Amino acid sequence: MIIIAGTIDLADPSKRDAAIEQARPLQQATRDQEPGCHAYVFSADPCVPGRIAVYELWEDEASLAAHFHHENYFNMRNLLGSIGLAGADNNKFRCDLKEPVYDSTMTPRADFFTAG
Repeated sequence: MIIIAGTIDLADPSKRDAAIEQARPLQQATRDQEPGCHAYVFSADPCVPGRIAVYELWEDEASLAAHFHHENYFNMRNLLGSIGLAGADNNKFRCDLKEPVYDSTMTPRADFFTAG
């Protein structure tokens, strides 16, 4: 699995909510049309005006690579670019293990407790 996590800062913070609403159809299209996409979320950061939080979850490198050549990717870049960006910081992370946060007693765990 590959996680993309990051932020996008808009030049005009007052345009953030409208930008997210305009991006909603592209978020849904990416989820519906692109194999290997498990999550594709651009949402408001509740603590920083004008900041969009980015979270994506992809099955593998091939599905992420295909996304980077898909019209949904280009349309999202064009949409956000037309609104005006002040900056962005997005990173990808390769994941080799998945576990629940809570164990069978509903205790949150930071350690990886199911792997042998």
